[in-house]
Amino acid sequence: MKSFTSRPFRETYANLPQEARLRARRAYQLFRANPSHPGLGFKKVDEENIYSVRVGLGYRALGRLDGDEIVWSGSALTPSMTS
Repeated sequence: MKSFTSRPFRETYANLPQEARLRARRAYQLFRANPSHPGLGFKKVDEENIYSVRVGLGYRALGRLDGDEIVWSGSALTPSMTS
């Protein structure tokens, strides 16, 4: 799967606490190696091909999946409802 980030995602990422950025980088490395890894919780969240992936405790990254490409959205990292 090919993975890209949007400009709003990168801006939001830059404003995260250092610990959250570190967790996001680790999650991304795991995603690149195995998007289906159970620790990521990669799942579809709505009918418009929006998916989420767990990024440590309290954060999830959102992206739009199109074929074999995912673009991480402007929502970037958002507090999750559950950890």
